[in-house]
Amino acid sequence: MLGLLLGSGADPLDHVIQHTTLDLNPGGGLWSFPVLSNHIVMQVLAALLLIIVIPIAVRQRAGKDEVGRLVPRGFGNAIEGICVALRNQIFQPNLGKYTDLFSPYLWSVFFFILVSNALGLIPLGDWFSFVPGHLVGGTSTGNIYVTGTLAVATLLMVVINGLRFHGGAYVAHFFMGPPYLAWFIAILEIAGLGFKTMALCVRLCANMLAGHMILAVLGCIAFNFLEILVAFLHAFIFTTLTAVFIGQAVNIHHDHHEEHGHEPQPAGAHH
Repeated sequence: MLGLLLGSGADPLDHVIQHTTLDLNPGGGLWSFPVLSNHIVMQVLAALLLIIVIPIAVRQRAGKDEVGRLVPRGFGNAIEGICVALRNQIFQPNLGKYTDLFSPYLWSVFFFILVSNALGLIPLGDWFSFVPGHLVGGTSTGNIYVTGTLAVATLLMVVINGLRFHGGAYVAHFFMGPPYLAWFIAILEIAGLGFKTMALCVRLCANMLAGHMILAVLGCIAFNFLEILVAFLHAFIFTTLTAVFIGQAVNIHHDHHEEHGHEPQPAGAHH
């Protein structure tokens, strides 16, 4: 397919860039505000697939008897296996007793990024070339607005839940060291929180964008398999770092309170 595109003189990066049909600030460059583009359509498609397909898949059971109703089968078995592995190996070590409280959000982030990445590997733009405006196809996670929104959501989860469970103690933990250095350290800590959020945004966007540009230019089947690996890898990395950042916020005095039996119990959390 890519060979035909190159031979015909078509732009091999056409499927990488965003095609905007409706913009609130046309010609605004970085400050444009697209409200209808192929990346927006692909986000909605990814969300719809998650909302529709996953509930259907996880309802598939091995049988109707007492045991069979508890055993997943088919695609649902794969989804449950991924969820259990993420919870036990990634979420639990970082979140502790808050694991079950944040697992639904983290699962949603993982599968949304994974599906968005995977949809970008499918030549939907060619299959739906009859749709005007290039509205179908492309990798939405290669768009800085998309990854930036996901990163801001992570930042809000960190700050809001840090304040939710620790209040003033969460703010106080930024002011470490002797009094004459505390304000300077607090500025560095707050800046570090912003830089970590920015790193989440840029890492996902840059890797997905670069990967698809390499595919477009080289058109090699080996890179297709590599890009499939990258799609899983960066969904995993983003979700893991989100769990780490939230865990750092909600467990700031975990060991101290555990010793004295004063650790607050979040609603809906389980040991």
